[in-house]
Amino acid sequence: MIKSIEKSQCSEILKNNYLGYLSYISNNAPYTIPITYFYNEKENYIICYSGLGHKINAMRKNITISLAVADIFAAKKWQSVLVHGRYDEISGGTAKLYLHEFSLGIKSIILRKERQDLDYISEFSSKIYNQDVPIVFLIRIDEMTGKMRT
Repeated sequence: MIKSIEKSQCSEILKNNYLGYLSYISNNAPYTIPITYFYNEKENYIICYSGLGHKINAMRKNITISLAVADIFAAKKWQSVLVHGRYDEISGGTAKLYLHEFSLGIKSIILRKERQDLDYISEFSSKIYNQDVPIVFLIRIDEMTGKMRT
């Protein structure tokens, strides 16, 4: 049976994972890509980062985005969350603070779930190519919904 889940359960799924699928619009077409994220439950935002490219250019033009996260245990046992929100690019020293929060948060999740102690952001998230400064952005959450099948 598939049923909706409460916001508190959605938050639990988001805060216990770090890989999701980011969706955005570019030239009137939808795109969905895997991305590493960190969810700050207390402040209700999601931190991500990327190098400059297609997705950043698209999200700068259309700030409406979404993130899907799923825990799939078996074909008939899963739970998922869909977050609808807005792209908010962060710059300067504030971006460094968010990137630090992102790094510490994900390292904590990996240590708890996978029993691995990682030292560097490159060990759990894509590397920024060409030594470019990463673009840090938040997903300012407008709505989240979830479903589960048991």
